[in-house]
Amino acid sequence: MAWQGVMPAITTPFDEHGAVDHAFLRRHVEWQLEHGITGLVPLGSLGEGATLEPDEKAAILQTCVETVSGRIPVIPGIAAASTAGAVRLAQTAAELGCRGLMVLPPYLHAGPTAETTAHMHAVLEATALPCMLYNNPIAYGTDFVPAQIAQLADAHPRLAAVKESSGDVRRMTAIRALLGDRLAVFVGLDDLIVEGRAAGATGWIAGLVNALPGESVRLFELAAAGGADAAALYRWFLPLLRLDTVPEFVQLIKLVQQEVGMGSERVRAPRQPVAGPARDTALALIKSALAERPA
Repeated sequence: MAWQGVMPAITTPFDEHGAVDHAFLRRHVEWQLEHGITGLVPLGSLGEGATLEPDEKAAILQTCVETVSGRIPVIPGIAAASTAGAVRLAQTAAELGCRGLMVLPPYLHAGPTAETTAHMHAVLEATALPCMLYNNPIAYGTDFVPAQIAQLADAHPRLAAVKESSGDVRRMTAIRALLGDRLAVFVGLDDLIVEGRAAGATGWIAGLVNALPGESVRLFELAAAGGADAAALYRWFLPLLRLDTVPEFVQLIKLVQQEVGMGSERVRAPRQPVAGPARDTALALIKSALAERPA
């Protein structure tokens, strides 16, 4: 599979009773496909994976695999509180027809390097699927620095990519300096896409793409070349892209989906939709941006 292009960290839709809305999920996936995405990443942080039961995760993967029908790879986020749970989820994903895995450090326990590395080894060895390492020290308290990523790549031929979400674009150039083209580097924060492309990133695990796939794919394409067109689109998009970088990113991205008529702001507890002054501020930003949406 090609580790490149725009891959949505797709949100998980819920119906009015709190159950996963598989009918809308299929519609959402098809809409994303129409706009040129190159892969699909369910069960991630934006997909509220930590709130989903194992049977719900399996059902979501089955819906995604059946909907894409081989047109693009499904690459689920693999995370659990225990290493055994992450291994089981990885094996379930392989059995259901997923074509890659995005491997996260353990939920809850931000242990020392030896523990997190052992966890990664176990999940990377659990299947024959190619894998992406998800490095997000801001969210998970576990940081895989470029030298550690290089060691994992040397030990595991299946490790094919890294989603770099430290917020430091220098990490991307450091990974490429150590590994060249051995690992594909993906941008993991929406408001770093132009800078990440300039640093050599070949892909983007994106958030706002859930609501604005056309603009996201176009920005990714323009960012490689730079120039006035990329700068203009980025300038318009940046206030929305920054919604991906705050603690309420799930609620806010779903709110943008609702405002464009492709989804609902329903989230699963303990999350609640944004309310009060925070909601007013977010809606004002979203409505202002959509009013000036590029043709």
